[in-house]
Amino acid sequence: MSFIVFFLCGIAGGVLGGMGMGGGTLLIPLLTAVCGVGQSAAQGVNLLSFLPMSLAALGVHAKNGLLRRDGLLFLILPALLFSALFSIAAAYLPDEVLSKSFGFFLIVLSVFQFSAALRGGFGDRSLKKIQKN
Repeated sequence: MSFIVFFLCGIAGGVLGGMGMGGGTLLIPLLTAVCGVGQSAAQGVNLLSFLPMSLAALGVHAKNGLLRRDGLLFLILPALLFSALFSIAAAYLPDEVLSKSFGFFLIVLSVFQFSAALRGGFGDRSLKKIQKN
């Protein structure tokens, strides 16, 4: 696969990651469908690329006052625990199971996002709620 294709996939993942939407939701399908990378490898690449993307995005969002720190510890600790547990489990699962699970996750995520958009859960109102708190 050419450097340009991987570069463009990185840009697409970085754009979403920079906005805080999770670049992996786009990066993993691009790596598997466009670049022919196996599901396990794509998820590993996504995790590795997440570190610098999240640090850069976190700095920008913190500078702009868009982070809420209350309850953060209770969010981070279980996330770390279950990330470790399920990364171990994922290492033993076949690519087919991982890709179907990820596809199901994307479908569920899209249903939630679409229903939130219909209810008006996006945009300036959500940002104003965060800024008030």
